[in-house]
Amino acid sequence: MATFGTLEKIILNFPEVTIEPHFEKISFRIKKKIFATFDEKNNKVTVKLTEFDQDDFSSLSSSIYPVDNKWGKQGWTFIELGGVNQDLLTKTLTSAYCEVAPKKLSERIRNQKKK
Repeated sequence: MATFGTLEKIILNFPEVTIEPHFEKISFRIKKKIFATFDEKNNKVTVKLTEFDQDDFSSLSSSIYPVDNKWGKQGWTFIELGGVNQDLLTKTLTSAYCEVAPKKLSERIRNQKKK
């Protein structure tokens, strides 16, 4: 089971991430673009994934599922923190970061994973 502390620790390991408010949530951004938000009230993260990654991660856990509206069709995906382990959360957040990050930063993260 993941916590906000786990989430924050994973995300802050990515280069050039900023944390900013986003309405009633906390947003995590790369170059001013949001790749994840945290809803403290519901202990839920929303991330931006490709359609392929959204399908893939959703098939691995019932705690990961598309947002139920037009945003979900654009790759926005919920993660219920209480229902995922740290490894799956790390993989999902990495995919979200790489989806939104500039190519150089995305490649840097992907190359680190290959080592």
